[in-house]
Amino acid sequence: MPSFVWHPDYEIDIGRHVFPTEKFRLYKDLIVAEGFVNEEDIEIPPKATDEELLTVLEPDYLEDLRSYAHTQRTIRSELPISANIVEGCVHTAGGTILATQRALENGAAIHFGGGFHHGFAGHAEGFCYINDVAVAAAVAIERGWCSRVAVIDTDVHQGNGTARVFRNEPRVYTMSIHQDLLYPKKEQGDLDIGCHEMIGDDGYCELLTDAVVKVIDEFKPELAIIVAGVDPYEGDRLGNLGLTFAGMKRREHITLKPLARSGIPFVTVTGGGYSRDLNDTIMLHAQTARAAVEAMEG
Repeated sequence: MPSFVWHPDYEIDIGRHVFPTEKFRLYKDLIVAEGFVNEEDIEIPPKATDEELLTVLEPDYLEDLRSYAHTQRTIRSELPISANIVEGCVHTAGGTILATQRALENGAAIHFGGGFHHGFAGHAEGFCYINDVAVAAAVAIERGWCSRVAVIDTDVHQGNGTARVFRNEPRVYTMSIHQDLLYPKKEQGDLDIGCHEMIGDDGYCELLTDAVVKVIDEFKPELAIIVAGVDPYEGDRLGNLGLTFAGMKRREHITLKPLARSGIPFVTVTGGGYSRDLNDTIMLHAQTARAAVEAMEG
């Protein structure tokens, strides 16, 4: 059974916004209600320490974040900034670090949060102040928990911040399958698959299948961090790939089953999801957790 990680501070007040931060709690609540985990067994992570954050963040940028003020480095977040928002992001980074540690111990971990893959070392971008995925991968490498980390990003938007952070780091392999002609400005990762609009279930899943096989066979990761954003869904407001609920479920199994069969520990983080109906977003995230449990059970 995977480990489960969540903190109530992930739900932060950002005002009227397309990004529903309550989805982290609702996702967790649904998985608890379905009996996959008891509330008391979900681990509450500590905040990431400055030492951990500085494995990725530039000191001047971290100082800006601690000032809780819009600067040239923080303004591109497209979010308000306050102590609660920044500290929520610091807690999220701590959550992905803890989930990474638990996955290496137990084989898999589900983080009801995280996936802020547009964050750069020196600036915020696209709703992302701190790239928790990059921080967790860097901490795992630096502490010797593992020597090769694959980031498999299936969000509709390219994980540009992650790709940039690790562009000269051979111990981290960044793979992103995303909508091509869509935000953000692309950075070169190790494997980038740009999909055309309305590619649909079959076309997408065929490309993803080949990509996951390539990552496993060629890179041979000792850990995989999965950015399982649910914005490829046909009802999403920010993407246009046209995947159905069934296609999104196929996506999770295509990603997670080969990792489990190969004995590669994996972490799932939440990533994006902006469905017109919030219930769709929650149900889609829940498919990720269910697929992770099924993959672990064989």
